Amino acid sequence: MHNCWCMQSYSDNTTRPWTGQSRSASIVRPRTAQSRPGTAQATTAATSRYEASFIISLLEGRGIAREVGIAALDRDTGRVMLIQLADCQTYVKTLHQMHLHYPGLILVPDTFLNPKDGSGPFSRNKPNSTSLLVQRLCDEFPGVPVEPVLRKFWNEDAGLEFLSQLCVQDEERAAMILAVSRKYYALSAASALFKYTEIKLNTQFANGSLRIRYIPVDGTMMIDPETVLNLEIVGNMGNAKSPHSLFGVLNHCSTAMARRLLRASLLAPATVRTALEARLDAVEELVRCEDRFTEVKDALKHLCRVDLDKLISALASNETREACSARTASSRVTHMLNLRGVVRHVPALQKALVGSKSELLCIICDMLSDQRLAEIERLVSESLNEGASLQKTGIAAVNARVYAVKANCNPLLDVARETYKENVGDIHALHASIQKEDDLPVQLIYQESGFLFSVKKADFDERKLPRGFINTSMQKGKWLFTTMELKKRNARMKDALEEALILSHSTIKDLVTQILLNIGALYKASEAVAMLDMLWSFAHVSIMKSYVRPEFTSTLAIKSGRHPILENVQSVGMLVPNDVYCSDCTAFQILQGPNMSGKSTYLRQIGLLTVMAQCGCFVPAEYASFRIHAHLLTRLSNDDDIEKSLSTFANEMASSAMILGLASSESLILIDELGRATSPKEGVGISHAIAEELIKLKCFTFFATHFHELSVTLSRQPTVVQLHLPVQRSCRSSSNIGMTFTYKIVNGPASEVEHYGLQLARLADFPKDVLTEAEKVAQRLDERSTQGNENSESSKVARRRKAVLKVDVPLRSLSLRWGLLTHLYQLRTTLTQAFEHSRLPDRDFFAYLTHLQTKLTKELASTLT
Repeated sequence: MHNCWCMQSYSDNTTRPWTGQSRSASIVRPRTAQSRPGTAQATTAATSRYEASFIISLLEGRGIAREVGIAALDRDTGRVMLIQLADCQTYVKTLHQMHLHYPGLILVPDTFLNPKDGSGPFSRNKPNSTSLLVQRLCDEFPGVPVEPVLRKFWNEDAGLEFLSQLCVQDEERAAMILAVSRKYYALSAASALFKYTEIKLNTQFANGSLRIRYIPVDGTMMIDPETVLNLEIVGNMGNAKSPHSLFGVLNHCSTAMARRLLRASLLAPATVRTALEARLDAVEELVRCEDRFTEVKDALKHLCRVDLDKLISALASNETREACSARTASSRVTHMLNLRGVVRHVPALQKALVGSKSELLCIICDMLSDQRLAEIERLVSESLNEGASLQKTGIAAVNARVYAVKANCNPLLDVARETYKENVGDIHALHASIQKEDDLPVQLIYQESGFLFSVKKADFDERKLPRGFINTSMQKGKWLFTTMELKKRNARMKDALEEALILSHSTIKDLVTQILLNIGALYKASEAVAMLDMLWSFAHVSIMKSYVRPEFTSTLAIKSGRHPILENVQSVGMLVPNDVYCSDCTAFQILQGPNMSGKSTYLRQIGLLTVMAQCGCFVPAEYASFRIHAHLLTRLSNDDDIEKSLSTFANEMASSAMILGLASSESLILIDELGRATSPKEGVGISHAIAEELIKLKCFTFFATHFHELSVTLSRQPTVVQLHLPVQRSCRSSSNIGMTFTYKIVNGPASEVEHYGLQLARLADFPKDVLTEAEKVAQRLDERSTQGNENSESSKVARRRKAVLKVDVPLRSLSLRWGLLTHLYQLRTTLTQAFEHSRLPDRDFFAYLTHLQTKLTKELASTLT
């Protein structure tokens, strides 16, 4: 059950369209035990939750195209993302975008909810059922509240007005306004989003203070959430706190902004080649230039304490019904001290990039050279004391805030400070008198509640406590206590402290107003620091792990590739590297081998290296070439889903339906053990049908299976390649089943290991009588199967001979033509790749063509014999 809120009537006497009061309602989760979802529904298991700080509003169109508009506001950083996309019936693209911006709250129109599923005011047009989109959201994000908003407040014109008022004045503003001007659903979602923040969250943003961006769906790789989970891209499947994930491998970032950017890059890698090459050029320069690498590292250390995105958001936001308090004033002073530290250390980072050769580093250097940053530093320096610096705790932290604003800015503030100083002096005088009168080694400490007296446990016996000491307690080996006189002086000190902070707030408020005029420079600086920090992290891990720069061609070719996560887990030299080669003429690759031979690891390695390359990072291999993919779709898990009432087979079919619905020639598809959750005959049939459809789509597919029948049924497809992971025979013992795994990929079909499961069961301490009986049953079944095949063959010999005599000559001709066509197709692909991507000198290139000619001649000759 979800807590929901419905917007009611609102005042019209304001320049902005806004919402009014809200009252609680409830929405009952629409799915019951009888409403089990069909197997056509895509399975998208939630990824590791990183930061559920987004408020997301969604609006779906009523047409067949399923247009969905999304507006997402990060409450911590103040960034706004607008998205509009055409989705399918499973809403996998919408869920993908929501996982990129993980929601803490979801807003939907009240017309999307059946009144039976929730209470509160609804529009006149009451729906008969809860929309499928809301049902999918409830299933995908079960712990996230969904709040309905009256449909009349989802207004396109109001949304455009909000964007025009709030978007920061920078060079991207005009392009953003133009991009969203015709996006009806995204604008309507933005309208509801900003109205909700004003009324329900009591938050209002200053004009021109938000970084609002329209995010086109094109330009990034779509990775469904189940793939993110199974590949362990942002989190470990076994332990959410474990660093053993792709994010953990690549995360050497110093700043929180870079960590957010890294996560977003891993979940939606880029597909624009120029952008990828620019990132790789920057990483390569940092790898090769040790001085620049070190200077950037040292400069980033001074920026790691402050989250600049959150700082900008705190400066830009105000309470709609503002009530100034000492706590608010103290936080404002803290923000300004943090801001001063950032703008003072940015020039050092910019200086470290001077003279860079890569285009991206030069762009970052220019962004950090913005003169408005110097103007902000000047404004802050004119108002704040040079000696004021942030302290973590204690009276020093309080004093830093009290004396942050320069003297003579506000006479009343100077008086309040003097009063505060006198009160603190009175408390110290009381401390000195107690030490002298009672002859105790009393110390004076400061806590949030005020000053307290403290004595070490070893120096004091509680039974000898002098009269007048009250509220005695023990903390960390010390006795803490106070007196009535100390309480009175604490109260006077607190009053003076609050007055000083509130008076400081008025000066800080004027300063913030001036800074907001140049807030665009802070957004640019934050973006530049985040990008540079992430690139430095890529360079750092590339140096430490000996990664190589990938190339982008029409071929997937990896030499001695290594699994990036296992490389961190296993000992040096224990990980077996593997080669990968996939092109248009070998687009569908069947991978076979016994359990535990490394099939799943091989598939995951391909997916992870592709993600790394399309993030702009070097990869663990001796050589790597990738084709840029628009989708990464996988079926790697064989688990059921109790929450969604899906059995293992239903889960398989749901994922397969999603893959077939999204796959294209630009997709990379990884499938592991499809069809194992049903009968063998049905599993082979389903696997074959899905494989044929993927072959027609010409997408790069790696298909791991135990069904040896697929090697036969798909053998006539020209783009099918058979691979296997062999095992070596050895002497059987009590601790060894007689096989050694090589974990090395080899061309050709796999040789079937007889009764491999029974051999593996010996290592699980099965009772001997159980194993003996299992072996007998298995042998009898094999004998019956062999006998049946023989009987079936003998009864059809005559008819087969007659049929062969009739079609012998045409069949030979067809076989010859098919072999010639296959070789010619592969030759065309090879020559095209060599012409477009070869970097060999002319002499070596000619030798390669000669070798290719000799090899082709032999292969053609073999087809004629």
